[in-house]
Amino acid sequence: MAMRLTAEQLDWLVARVPDAPVNPRGGRPAMDKRQALRGIFWVLDNGAKWKDLPREFGSKSSVHKYFTLWTRWGVFESLMRDAGELVDEHNGYRLYECFIDATFSKARGGGVGVTKAGKGVKIMVLVDARGLPVAVTTGSATPHESQLVQGLFDFMLSEHTPQRIIGDKAYDSDALDEDLDDEDIELIAPHRTSRKKKNTTQDGRKLRRYKRRWIVERTISWFQNFRRLCIRYEKSTMLFQGFLHLGCSIILLKQVYG
Repeated sequence: MAMRLTAEQLDWLVARVPDAPVNPRGGRPAMDKRQALRGIFWVLDNGAKWKDLPREFGSKSSVHKYFTLWTRWGVFESLMRDAGELVDEHNGYRLYECFIDATFSKARGGGVGVTKAGKGVKIMVLVDARGLPVAVTTGSATPHESQLVQGLFDFMLSEHTPQRIIGDKAYDSDALDEDLDDEDIELIAPHRTSRKKKNTTQDGRKLRRYKRRWIVERTISWFQNFRRLCIRYEKSTMLFQGFLHLGCSIILLKQVYG
């Protein structure tokens, strides 16, 4: 799915982005919000350095200042949550079957964990039956994926709880199974080869749902279309999350506005 920022999507974003604070002592007029958002999206989409921002988007330092300011204010997280509510109001999330997976972004500017692939950050994503993001967050690359699942529920974009979550062998964990069961969520994940037959917990009929796990892999490829999310150049975790939240918002808006 090609990611582009349509005029309708841009209007929706601009309406929810706050105006720049006015300096009582005067000075230069504030930069146009629409132009700033277009510049931020260009960096997100192309993965280029801020210094390479085309002049048509205005001053690169001003666009970067707006991005930093809005991220600190939590604007992009609010946009993502509002986009989730918009999906709920229209077609609604399909939570009868959700899929979970993670992707690794190598770090150039800074990272919060080290793996065999090097320093980086892990992006965790939970999607509904259509592949729409229901929850997304970043975490250290070091912990196992099964230990990061609970943190996703702090970033749910729907007020409803998934009926079942489907993941790969990385989520084959009795502890995780019990934690989700306490929340009335069924975990479906194929067993690891190291698990003994006497300790099997998965039903073969339910595991047939696993063949649709390509849905979450497709969503991750949508995220990776935003080149700025493939490699973390930001030293600040907050700024990297700002790009992630904006990318997630655009994926959700595409579902509503096309």
